[in-house]
Amino acid sequence: MINVLFVCLGNICRSPMAEALFRDMVEKENLKNKITVASAATSSWHIGDPPHSGTLSILKQYSISTEGLIGSQIKKDDFEKYDYIIGMDQSNITNIYKITGQPNHPKIFRLLDLTEDNKDVPDPYYTGDFQETYDLISKGCRSLLKKIVIEHHLNNN
Repeated sequence: MINVLFVCLGNICRSPMAEALFRDMVEKENLKNKITVASAATSSWHIGDPPHSGTLSILKQYSISTEGLIGSQIKKDDFEKYDYIIGMDQSNITNIYKITGQPNHPKIFRLLDLTEDNKDVPDPYYTGDFQETYDLISKGCRSLLKKIVIEHHLNNN
């Protein structure tokens, strides 16, 4: 099983959006028996909370399930559990390095490093633009799925 963890600051906007969107892509490609998806925060602010209403709204707009999305925090041992640990911005990456004790490890990277955008995913908690965040995360998730399929020689059989 390939384990993927999306991480942002609070685990109520970007990372649960990425978790839901990527899980939807994995299911549509018939890979749910090969890839697991989760999300977490670098902070402890929203542990146990549901996603932000803006995240829930945009996912509903695209008919993407939000079932099981509950705020949690990344832990040091998540480094061993997950094959890919994807931060939404450089600040998240820095915090993931500190929490896991694994600076500059190749399994830890920003989502949009996989795209030509190569930038941070803006936090809609502050920008208010959940559509922009959705569009960027969607693009990044498509690139991530392609990377995983190639690296692990997956097919949808």
